[in-house]
Amino acid sequence: HVYPASQARAPPSSATWAASLPAASQLVFLRRGPCGLTLPSGGQKLFRPTFPVCLLLGQPFLVTLWRHTGGPKQPIPMAGLPPRHPSTGSAVLLFTALHGLFFFCEPGIEPKGPCSLSHILSHFLYFALASVFDFRQADGRKVLRSSIREFLCSEAMFHLGVPTTRAGTCVTSESTVVRDVFYDGNPKHEKCTVVLRMAPTFIRFGSFEIFKPADEHTGRAGPSVGRNDIRVQMLDYVIGSFYPEIQAAHAHCSNQVQRNVAFFREVGRRTRAIQSQGRTGWWPHRARPLGVSFTALQSGLCGRYDPDHVCNASDDAGRYSYSRQPEVCKWNLRKLAEALEPELPRELAEAALEEEFDSDFQRHYLQKMRSKLGLVRVAQDGDGALVARLLETMHQTGADFTNTFSLLSSFPLEPQSPGLAEFLTTLTSQCASLEELRLAFRPQMDPRQLSMMLMLAQSNPQLFALIGTQANLARELDRVEQQSRLEQLSPEELQSRNRGRWADWLQEYRARLERDMEGAGDVAAWQAERVRVMKANNPKYVLRNYIAQSAIEAAEKGDFSEVRRVLKLLESPYHSDGEVAGGSEAAEAAPGGQSYSSKPPLWAAELCVT
Repeated sequence: HVYPASQARAPPSSATWAASLPAASQLVFLRRGPCGLTLPSGGQKLFRPTFPVCLLLGQPFLVTLWRHTGGPKQPIPMAGLPPRHPSTGSAVLLFTALHGLFFFCEPGIEPKGPCSLSHILSHFLYFALASVFDFRQADGRKVLRSSIREFLCSEAMFHLGVPTTRAGTCVTSESTVVRDVFYDGNPKHEKCTVVLRMAPTFIRFGSFEIFKPADEHTGRAGPSVGRNDIRVQMLDYVIGSFYPEIQAAHAHCSNQVQRNVAFFREVGRRTRAIQSQGRTGWWPHRARPLGVSFTALQSGLCGRYDPDHVCNASDDAGRYSYSRQPEVCKWNLRKLAEALEPELPRELAEAALEEEFDSDFQRHYLQKMRSKLGLVRVAQDGDGALVARLLETMHQTGADFTNTFSLLSSFPLEPQSPGLAEFLTTLTSQCASLEELRLAFRPQMDPRQLSMMLMLAQSNPQLFALIGTQANLARELDRVEQQSRLEQLSPEELQSRNRGRWADWLQEYRARLERDMEGAGDVAAWQAERVRVMKANNPKYVLRNYIAQSAIEAAEKGDFSEVRRVLKLLESPYHSDGEVAGGSEAAEAAPGGQSYSSKPPLWAAELCVT
């Protein structure tokens, strides 16, 4: 939806705009909010809170020439909104305004954002979720590239079956801000953009950290430190509104400690479930108290499997790498427990974590992995080892995570099957080429810098440990070693080695499938169920970095058709009925002529997302 040129620099009058909106009675649902939570006195609209509050009022900023870049094909159901209104331009503008950003608000509706604190790369910071609140000396505005990535990633997660917030629409404008995209001293003007995110609540773990006392490393404290009355108020609101079954079960208890323990256990259960689901799908998550993903980290759906993959280039130390996701998940729950003390005694929270986390996480993880491998009957003790060897083989061969699992549903079970050699060829085609591996393991440090770091590590290990470069140095030495090995390897040798490794694992896999088939009365029915379960758990289409980047580059030139095309594709990520894994590709190809289900092209290895 684009305003006429005559209105490009002057948005329509509030009277004209209000007249185009649905009747106020039809928008009553929009007035509902976190009732009873603490707001600033006197209706103050703040940018830097200096006193304890749970919510902040925002002042919308004005931008010019809105343009609707895209939204889900099917309107997202929301209580109280008649079906005929969600797709209208006025609704798009209203929803954008009510998100607290950049436009008019209907009289009587004030944008509010929950106060939230966070540990970013383990550093204690504070900010509010509504971008109009400037807590980090920034302008609080999102730009088109990151908004499109967030918009598409959020909807991709939803259609993959991951509990997540939804992205209702993405709206951009002609107003610009200056951003240094790669922090390399080359800033540029980018368009202000808004993504409408929808969720039952935007209260998150960090919302409870506004009560945090001074951090031992940074010295920072939350604005509401010492205000247990507000913490009790917010805890009562979250449990009563979003965990009514827990509230009801403890309604007659004079002491709320057991209620709070039950709440923490349930938050932990939901967090483990979503994190284990993300781990089996090759995307990391940021969790929230309702057990939905706040946003999959914006480059989570990747190609070549690497347990040490870091989805955000800002994470130099690899704190949020794929292999460390369970550890970070547990750490986040500990921080939530700290923020809930004394309403949740620390020793009870820690006991719940130690009692449940590791075993429950592993149970969820293996349950999902069995489905991805088509093990549909009885779980066996060796399944964890089978999965571990699969991932090791994928890592050693640089296999594409998504396509490898997708292809396994067409694996021929008969040892002497004439199709086995062809299957192995197709499977190894999803492994990284020699050129890809050399690019992936190319050294990142200048040789002189590496030499200096090694000298420092030997001469002054205390200082070396203090500046926190030990992990970076270890990774760099590994790259140098891998690069040396790859230089001595020919493409034919790599292909032969890959075939051998996959042949070995497929032997184990066939033996496990045969054990799963034992006792099945109807082998044909078992096989059909195996394939059905695998197709329902292994997507064909995911939001790969290069697909998102192609859509972003087109959008930055004013063409949003690729964003809409990708969104439509992501709404049906799994194999369609009757489609054979590894068979015919999508009729439409991605820019560059590749299928949307192809493994990433070589140039995609250069993409850097911060």
